[in-house]
Amino acid sequence: MIDLPSSHPTTRGFLDENFILETETARYLYAEFVRDLPIIDYHNHLSPAEVALDKRYDNMTEIWLQGDHYKWRAMRANGVPEALITGSTDPWRSFNAWAHTVPYTMRNPLYHWTHMELKKPFGISDLLNEASARSIYDQCNEQLQSRWTARALLNEHKVQVICTTDEPTDDLRYHRQLASEGTDLTMLPTFRPDALFPATGQAWRTRVAELATVSGLAITDLDSFLEAMQQRINFFHETGCRAADHGLAQMPLTANRSNQLDTAFRQLLAGQTNVTPDQIDQLTGCILLELCRMYHQRGWVQQFHLGALRQINTRLTKQIGINIGVDSINDLPQTARLARFLDTLDQTGQLTKTVLYNLNPADNETFATMIGNFQGESTPGESTPGKMQWGSAWWFLDQKDGMETQLNILSNMGLLGRFIGMVTDSRSLLSFSRHDYFRRLLCNIIGTDVEKGLLPRDLTWLGQMTANIAYHNVSTFFDWKH
Repeated sequence: MIDLPSSHPTTRGFLDENFILETETARYLYAEFVRDLPIIDYHNHLSPAEVALDKRYDNMTEIWLQGDHYKWRAMRANGVPEALITGSTDPWRSFNAWAHTVPYTMRNPLYHWTHMELKKPFGISDLLNEASARSIYDQCNEQLQSRWTARALLNEHKVQVICTTDEPTDDLRYHRQLASEGTDLTMLPTFRPDALFPATGQAWRTRVAELATVSGLAITDLDSFLEAMQQRINFFHETGCRAADHGLAQMPLTANRSNQLDTAFRQLLAGQTNVTPDQIDQLTGCILLELCRMYHQRGWVQQFHLGALRQINTRLTKQIGINIGVDSINDLPQTARLARFLDTLDQTGQLTKTVLYNLNPADNETFATMIGNFQGESTPGESTPGKMQWGSAWWFLDQKDGMETQLNILSNMGLLGRFIGMVTDSRSLLSFSRHDYFRRLLCNIIGTDVEKGLLPRDLTWLGQMTANIAYHNVSTFFDWKH
């Protein structure tokens, strides 16, 4: 083995200013057009309460490890006891267990993200491992106590807009509280009705009862259920919401209202168990179509996250709950159901602006081509550039290879220049460096193509295009002023 000294011309410093930027053109595009742009994070799972109340965090374990199922999966793979991952234990011991795991995450995006998040905002360039853990833990904790509240962290990353993910029954008090303060930060809700889609069992009926309470409507059948959902959509709209989101294994069957579905809904409300899975699937499709028509009427953006197989590990789900890192890529067919659903809305001129996210890389080309079938007019005579979007690489695909693959496929089969860019899809206030990660990858792809002679050296246009993808496209895609 040849021992290359650190000054060898082929060696670059880890996470230096040119991280990921492999060419001079890429560095120019990043520095001149992209680096200092604000962030619009239009899909995340941040806590509205923590933002509105400007929470101060006790320690790095609380802000960095709690709720982060990406890190939890890595720690489990590294043999860390569950008590140190999700249990109620000493924060330092949990942090140290993560520090012990970090060196084993090399070539996993967690290794990059971990050190980017230490570098900004904490200014720490040391590699995290067991030897450095105590010093890094203490330095970060001191800054959390003296400087980095929730809003200070958002301000440090130049976050302009965040769209949280909220259930229809939420009172949105924290969104309203922040809006009343007149701050530069805008926090908007996103309507996420998944838990209210028809299901057997008491948990669903409890959710419907909560919907009845907050809407002030007695829910006795499908008509009154949809009326209550419309009431909540109106309430969300008044609070600034301009988007809905849905997490589905696959699109439901496209079904029109019928006496049979009305009967099945009433049977579910009554707790009867003779409703078939096929009827529940059709009911979901019927309800989702009605909701999408409501979104179109309001001028909202609808988002569909498709392809996850969730809560696979029964033991851990019973022990800890949901969203704990026991999910996988699903292999359900997506194309036919998705096409029929979108076409049904398009036929009546009720297909609103749409963002599709897929989790299975085998479906990449399907999603990239699907959006091209329904571009153009949202309503007759009103054509919207980039109306249909293939959303940023999601979850297991949210890494260097996945992002580059998505950008390349979108370039081949659509209009990269109309893409609305990156989201964190995160529960952590430290995750906004992922936008910088994406922006560097974007500039590197474009810059490399220029230096290979695959794109013209029109840096004014290419700079504007990268800036549009990083920020400007999404700022006009969502009609927040409507």
